[in-house]
Amino acid sequence: MGAIGSKVAKIATMFGMNVIYYSTSGTSHCREYPSVPIDTLLREADVVSIHAPYNDRTAGLIDYEGICLMKPTAWLVNTGRGGIAVEKDLARAIDEERIAGIGIDVFEKEPLPLDSPLLHSSHPERIILTPHIAWASVEARARLASEMARNIRDYFGI
Repeated sequence: MGAIGSKVAKIATMFGMNVIYYSTSGTSHCREYPSVPIDTLLREADVVSIHAPYNDRTAGLIDYEGICLMKPTAWLVNTGRGGIAVEKDLARAIDEERIAGIGIDVFEKEPLPLDSPLLHSSHPERIILTPHIAWASVEARARLASEMARNIRDYFGI
């Protein structure tokens, strides 16, 4: 449960959601919410929201087998990194109505190729695809510039 996941968890709690999480590093630092095994998270969650980096532990973490553990009323949201959830498996699960829907703004290949299975689903109404542009807000860019300037000042002892 990193910085983004913690903020999402607080917002979810404000909406009355019970929050659980899976630690991709295997180290559960967050004490506010229970850390559970990935299978438990997939079985119990109404919304699986991914905010993890892409690395050896997260590549293909959510595949068809995992998706089939989810409730048929559950949603999967990936705003972390493309490749954490296997796109062809997501499309298959949507076509088979195994889960209620998906929301994704990160893809295995960007821009999303025209032959992506996500674009050819028999249930496009269950798929929300958006560009990964939340980082580009005026506030986010101002913070980025401020942090870069601070790092330069710190490096040079200014």
